[in-house]
Amino acid sequence: MKDEIIVISLGGSLIVPDEVDVAFLNDFKKLISSQISLGKKFVIITGGGKVCRRYQDAAKQVVEPSHEDLDWIGIASLKLNAELVRVVFGNLANKEVVANLGESFAFENSVVVGSAYKPGHSTDWDAVLAAKSVGAKKVINLSNIDYVYDSDPKKNPDAKKIEQISWADYRALIPAEWNPGLNSPFDPIASKVAQEERIEVAIMNGKPIDNLAKYLSGEKFAGTAIS
Repeated sequence: MKDEIIVISLGGSLIVPDEVDVAFLNDFKKLISSQISLGKKFVIITGGGKVCRRYQDAAKQVVEPSHEDLDWIGIASLKLNAELVRVVFGNLANKEVVANLGESFAFENSVVVGSAYKPGHSTDWDAVLAAKSVGAKKVINLSNIDYVYDSDPKKNPDAKKIEQISWADYRALIPAEWNPGLNSPFDPIASKVAQEERIEVAIMNGKPIDNLAKYLSGEKFAGTAIS
C-alpha cells in the first residue's frame, strides 16, 4: 500500500509569531511524528510571517523597493524558517531543504521540508506545486486564521465564517493578483492552479494543535475546506 502524502503550508505566524514559538514546534513535531508512525509522509513548506513583513517594511521605510526585491527578502525569511523546521524534525526529515518544489524530489525520510527559490511565488503556490509533484490531492494551510470569512472580520464585525466553499466562490472573495506581502487566506495564483488540479485546501488555525489532529484523523475540524 502506497503511503499517504500530505502537504502542509506552515505559516510563519505559527513558527515566529513574535519570538520563535518553541512550544508550538514541539507540539507540531509530536503530532506529525505520531502520524508518520501510521504510515503517512509529509511535505512541509514554511512561510515567513512577521519576520518577512518586518524586514520588508524596514526596506520600504528607506527606499522604494521593487516587488522582486521584496520577494528576495521574503525568500530569505522562508529559508531561515525552513532550516529551523528541518533541524527540529532531525532524522525524520530529508537532510536538505528542497527549494524548487515544482521539480521532482525524493523522500529520503518521512518529511520533506520545502522553501521558496525565486521571486513571484508564494508559500501557497509552492504548496500546490508540491502537491502536483507528489500527486497529493489535499493541502493543509496552517496559520493564525481560523476560517475564511465572507468579508474581512477585522473591518466587518458581522463577517460570517465559511466552513465549505467552492474554488469559484472563494476566488471571487479575494484579489485577482498576488503581490509580496499579500495577506490572503490562500493566494490567487495558487487558488487558480488548485482549482484546475482539483486539489482541496483546508484553511485552519494551527493552534490549538488538537484541531490539526482532528483533521488528520478524518474528524470534523474548525476551519474552511475549499474544493
